[in-house]
Amino acid sequence: MKYRLFIWIIWPSFLVSILAEGLFFSIVHPAELLFFGHHPNISDEGIYTIGFFVIWIFCSFSSALTAYILPGITADEDQGSDRGLL
Repeated sequence: MKYRLFIWIIWPSFLVSILAEGLFFSIVHPAELLFFGHHPNISDEGIYTIGFFVIWIFCSFSSALTAYILPGITADEDQGSDRGLL
């Protein structure tokens, strides 16, 4: 159950972060980004990579919060299947 819950959190957040990064970096070019008033000395690909992982972390927090408040998910194995899920 723990591995399934982990996949339920990570996989949708991965897919959404792909879309979010595509949307964000189609509007903003990495050369235009400033961090605390300075342009980082990182290549464009590095900024794309760091941006992807930051977006993925935020999306993972969102999916984890959804899984946390979803009724029917329990860590106890003796209660059977996931009662609150479709």
